[in-house]
Amino acid sequence: MKTHYLNYVAGLSLIFLMASCGNQGSETSQVLGGSAAEQAYVAPGEYDEFYAFMSGGYSGQITAYGLPSGRLLKEIPVFSKYPENGYGYSEETKAMFNTSYGEVPWDDSHHIELSQKDGEFDGRWLFVNGNNTPRIARVDLKTFETVEILEIPDVAGLHCAPFITENSEYLVSGTRFSVPIPQKDVPIDTYKKNFKGLINYVSVDPEHGHMELAFQIEMPGFNYDLARNGKGKSHGWSFLTTYNSEQEHSLLEVNASQKDKDLMAVINWKKAEQYMKEGKFTERQTSYFHNLMNEETSIVESEEKTLTKILDPKNCPDMVYFIPVPKSPHGCDVDPTGEYIVGNGKLSADMSVYSFDKIMKAIEEKNFDGNFDGIPIINYEAALDGIVKKPGLGPLHTEFDGRGNAYTTFFISSEVVKWDVESKEILDRQPTFYSPGHLVIPGGETKKPDGKYLVAMNKITKDRYLPTGPELAHSAQLFDISGDKMKLILDFPTKGEPHYAQAISADKIQPNSVKFYDIEQNKHPHATLGESKTRVERDGDEVHVYMTAIRSHLAPDNIEGFKVGDKVYFHLTNLEQDWDVPHGFAIQGATNAELLVMPGQTRTLLWEPKKPGVFAFYCTDFCSALHQEMSGYARVSPKGSDVPIKWGLNEKLRENEQAAHDFYEKAKQNANIGK
Repeated sequence: MKTHYLNYVAGLSLIFLMASCGNQGSETSQVLGGSAAEQAYVAPGEYDEFYAFMSGGYSGQITAYGLPSGRLLKEIPVFSKYPENGYGYSEETKAMFNTSYGEVPWDDSHHIELSQKDGEFDGRWLFVNGNNTPRIARVDLKTFETVEILEIPDVAGLHCAPFITENSEYLVSGTRFSVPIPQKDVPIDTYKKNFKGLINYVSVDPEHGHMELAFQIEMPGFNYDLARNGKGKSHGWSFLTTYNSEQEHSLLEVNASQKDKDLMAVINWKKAEQYMKEGKFTERQTSYFHNLMNEETSIVESEEKTLTKILDPKNCPDMVYFIPVPKSPHGCDVDPTGEYIVGNGKLSADMSVYSFDKIMKAIEEKNFDGNFDGIPIINYEAALDGIVKKPGLGPLHTEFDGRGNAYTTFFISSEVVKWDVESKEILDRQPTFYSPGHLVIPGGETKKPDGKYLVAMNKITKDRYLPTGPELAHSAQLFDISGDKMKLILDFPTKGEPHYAQAISADKIQPNSVKFYDIEQNKHPHATLGESKTRVERDGDEVHVYMTAIRSHLAPDNIEGFKVGDKVYFHLTNLEQDWDVPHGFAIQGATNAELLVMPGQTRTLLWEPKKPGVFAFYCTDFCSALHQEMSGYARVSPKGSDVPIKWGLNEKLRENEQAAHDFYEKAKQNANIGK
C-alpha cells in the first residue's frame, strides 16, 4: 500500500510538471505584456522600493536583490570563504570560520531573519543559519558585512533556524537530525533510546546585536523542521513543526510517514525564562565557538565556550506542549494578528489552521490526549480553528498580505494559492515555473506586511532561461498581489539555492548605509594613517609591510629584502574618504586570495614567497584613469641571504608635510578625471 501511495505522489508530480511546461506560453505572454513590464521596471538611476535578502543554500552566502526590478545588488559572504574580497582569507576575518570541528570554510545557508521591533522589521541586522555545521550568523545592515557567527552545540543539521521574536529578544532554533547528547559511540539502531533533540534560544543584545546562547530545551528525538514565534497576543510562545515522530533512522521517506499525524511543539519561552531565573537548569560541558568582529578594529575575535544550560520539560511543567499536525509537516506560520497558526503537512491534501485562543483554552482546561515523553499532547480538535480544503498538492510555506489573506506554495502542483485566513476559502491560484519552495512578501511574517508583491522561489527551472549546461540557476517569480487576483510580472534567476528570503522597505536601510569608514576612527593595530607612516619591519622570519593605497599608487611600491620562507604580512590601509572608492591588493604567488579594502579600512594579506625573484603586486579594483599604474615590485632573495630590507616611494615627501599634501591633492584631481 505504501509503495502504491508513493508511486501515486510521484506520478502526480510528473503530471503537474508536464502540465506546467505545456502552459508556459500563456504565462510568458503575461510577462511580456506592457503593463507587467512597466510594473517591474525601475528606470536607470532610480532605486528599487524594497530590498529582498535571499539565502544562498549550498553557496553558504546571502544575496541582496532590489524589488520590483529583480536586480542583484550584492552577494554577502557569510559561511563560505570569498576570494573576491578576501573574506575568510584576510588575517582579520580568518577567525570567523572557527568551530569546534576546526576551521570550516563552507556551510548551507537556509533561513533569513531580519531584526524586529514591535513586530516590524527595523533594518538593523540580518540573521541566517548554517545547516551543516550548526551556526547562526549576523550581518550588519549598515555595512552589509558578516560581523558575528555563533556555533550551536550538540545539535546536527540546524535547519530549523534562526526564527526571531517580535522584539528580537531571541533567535529560536531546533535540531534537524537528532543525535546522542552528549555525543558518544552508540549503535544507530538504538535511536529511540539514545537520540535526543534540542530547541535553542539565542539572546540578542538590543544595542549591539551580539548573540549569546541563553538556554537549550531537551526534547524527544524527532526532526525539528521549521518554526515561527508568536506575535501580539501570542508573543512569548514559539511553534515548531517536527517530523519523524516515529523516531526511525532508515528509509525515512517510508518509515517516517507511518503515522497519520506528526507533532508541532508549542513552547512557552517566558515560562522558560522563569525557570532559568529559578535555577531549574542543568549545566553541560561541551565545546562551541563564538566569533565576533571587534567594532573598533574590524578584527574577528574568536572565543571557545564550554558550558551550556539545559532545561528539561519533565522538570519544568507548563513550558512545552505538542499538537498533532498533518503528517510530514514543513512550514509553520503565524498570521499578523498572532491568532492563527498554519501547519502544512507535505503529504496531506488539506491544511490545518490552529487558533491561539483555543490552544490557550485547551491548556487551561488540560484538554490533552496523553503525552509523549512527559510532554502533554493538546487535543487536535480543541486547538483547531479550521481546515483549508484541497488547496493543492505538497503545501510548504505560507505568508500574509495584511488584508486577511494568506498565500501558500505547493511544490507538487507547482502553484501559489491565495486563501482567506478566517473563512479558509480559496480565492485565487497561479502556476509557478516550477515547484516552488519558499515565498516572500515584504514584511509577510510581521505584524504589518506590505501586501504589494510576492516572490515565489522555485526549485526547478527547466526551460525558463537560456541553458547553461546541466546546472541551471534557480528561478524567482515576482507577482503583483495588490489586487484581487495575483499577476505574474517578472522572472529572474537567483544565485545558489535560495531556501527563504525576507524583504524590507528600502527606506529602513538606505538612510543608515555606511559610505566609507572614518579613517580617524580606525583603531586597527596595523593601520597606517598617512603615507609618511608607511614602513617595512622585520622580526625574525616575519615581515610586516605597512602599506597605504590612494588614487593612484600603493606605498611603498618597491620592496627589497624579502627571503624565501618569510611570512610577509601586507597591512593595507585605504586612505580614501570618498564613497565607492575601494582599493584591491594582489601579489603574484599568493596562494590564498586578494584583498578588497574599503575607504578608511585596513586589511591584511599573508604572503609566503616560495622562490627567489621579483614579483609584481597591484591594485585589483579599477579606481581611476591611472589605475594600471597602481602597482609595484617585491624582491625575494634566497633563504639566509643578507639583502637588507629596503622600500621606497617618493622618499622626499616623507620629510615635507606640505609637499606631501600638495602631491596627494594633485593625485586626487588626476584620478577624478577618469571617474
